[in-house]
Amino acid sequence: MKMEPHYHRPDHQLQFPEEGGAKCPATAAPGKVKMEEPDAGVDELLAALGYNVRSSDMAEVAQKLEQLEMVMGSAQEDGISHLSSETVHYNPSDIATWIETMLSELNPPPSPNLGDVGTNLSGTTTVASTTTTTTTATAGHPGWSSEHHVQHQRAESSSTASGKETILHPPLLPPDFSDEISGIEGVVYGRGVPRQKKRMKLEEPLSSEAVPVPTPAPVEPRPVVVVDSQEAGIRLVHTLMACAEAVQQDNLKLAEALVKQIGVLAASQAGAMRKVATFFAEALARRIYRLYPGDSPNDAFSDLLQMHFYEACPYLKFAHFTANQAILEAFAGKPRVHVIDFSMKQGMQWPALMQALALRPGGPPAFRLTGVGPPQRDNSDPLQEVGWKLAQFAETINVEFEYRGLVATSLADIEAYMLDLRPTDGEVVAVNSIFELHQLLAQPGAMDKVLSLVRSVQPQIVTVVEQEAAHNGPVFLDRFTEALHYYSSLFDSLEGCTGGSSPATGQDQVMSEVYLGRQICNIVACEGAERVERHETLGQWRARMGPAGFAPVHLGSNAFKQASMLLALFAGGDGYRVEENNGCLMLGWHTRPLIATSAWQLLPSSASSSS
Repeated sequence: MKMEPHYHRPDHQLQFPEEGGAKCPATAAPGKVKMEEPDAGVDELLAALGYNVRSSDMAEVAQKLEQLEMVMGSAQEDGISHLSSETVHYNPSDIATWIETMLSELNPPPSPNLGDVGTNLSGTTTVASTTTTTTTATAGHPGWSSEHHVQHQRAESSSTASGKETILHPPLLPPDFSDEISGIEGVVYGRGVPRQKKRMKLEEPLSSEAVPVPTPAPVEPRPVVVVDSQEAGIRLVHTLMACAEAVQQDNLKLAEALVKQIGVLAASQAGAMRKVATFFAEALARRIYRLYPGDSPNDAFSDLLQMHFYEACPYLKFAHFTANQAILEAFAGKPRVHVIDFSMKQGMQWPALMQALALRPGGPPAFRLTGVGPPQRDNSDPLQEVGWKLAQFAETINVEFEYRGLVATSLADIEAYMLDLRPTDGEVVAVNSIFELHQLLAQPGAMDKVLSLVRSVQPQIVTVVEQEAAHNGPVFLDRFTEALHYYSSLFDSLEGCTGGSSPATGQDQVMSEVYLGRQICNIVACEGAERVERHETLGQWRARMGPAGFAPVHLGSNAFKQASMLLALFAGGDGYRVEENNGCLMLGWHTRPLIATSAWQLLPSSASSSS
């Protein structure tokens, strides 16, 4: 066993030029939310959301809202005695009229006949009151379809039990009024149900004697209006999209108003939908107020978050397993092997490969590992610590092991001589990258430089695992929409990792959400060289690797079968899907692919030119 830590900090650092600032067209694509011109005198921000409120009526609307809140607060104490089977949906586009209707329904004008009102000796009056009750949403993701895609066209209608299409708009007010009506969604308003006794304080007693309250005559049940969280979920998705479009059009005043409403609507949701909306709202707010994330995140904390993500769900395990299987097959029968890992992190990938090599017929090869990692702010040496742990493990399984740590700010800073290649010793090389190459797309020319470096080391195989998403397009609204689809599925799958043989702990799930939330923030809030989460699809990577001199390697059926068995550890595999795509393997949640593993080898022409 040989342990040779070696660290190189290149003197030359890449200068990250700012990305071009070409503005995106303001025209929305079909299916996107469009901002319409408000009528004269109507509040612009509310008109954009479909509500007609004149600016001159805002004070009166606010006063009536306070009255509505007081009436609803007192009415909720009694509950609802029964509900009618008939339901009526009101359209509150005209907020002032809607509030007046609700006030009249919940608190009808008092009768001038004092015989209907009784006063007791303590100065309190017993009256009959309409009651309300609060319903709690149980739907996990009412704003998303069963395919886990955001449906932007569904927001304006919902079907009643009779099959009629009606407009259902819960009240959505400007930020100044959000506190007053945050509890309105999810409330069932009673109309005309049998009244129950209620005690109310009056400023002055009407009489010192109590007057008996007559028993109300039975009345026919009247319709109730139901505002549930499903409508709020649909409106939440539309508000997110409207805010993103306002940001793209540089309408920051409208975007600021909308991002505040996202928080109110998200609070009415449960599970993954609420979490995803909260992370996207934070990212939008950072972009609006220009509160960008730090330029140099704490890499040690980032590695810790990734370790929790590794434990919480199968994505990283799938990435490591499929890449290791391709490397193991490429190393078959080779006496000396060398892996160059562009994504060393905590070294979690390599104990499994070392065990497989130790069990190889004829004995294990001499195994050399070069791990690349970024410099640390506190000048600590995590690569050294990982190397020592792997060396101790190699000794226990009798594998000849040599390790080198290579510190580099960017993969583009690495030169071939730093890798200490030994072709004369018959050493076979494999290059491995897990969720790393997409970050090079933030630096002009960096990807071409790294692929040229990979060609020069003459690898037997190159394994690449990347997110299966299109987060590197030129149009902000398109990137935002794709990210909303992608991360809603990821968060949904995290919620599903609660059973099986290896369920996620509460801490693992929370830290995994933070891990993904950082990616959301970078995609939405950052631009230029700071936007490093530039995920691309497998088709885009094929288009890039082919011209660079690499041919795809087919991942065998064994990898497919064993990867499928791996998923049984997570909630019995329910929801997760492994898919073969032209020799590559993809892991997804239901029908949505989320990560893709591909393997590559040098084309014959590239191999001869590099040698």
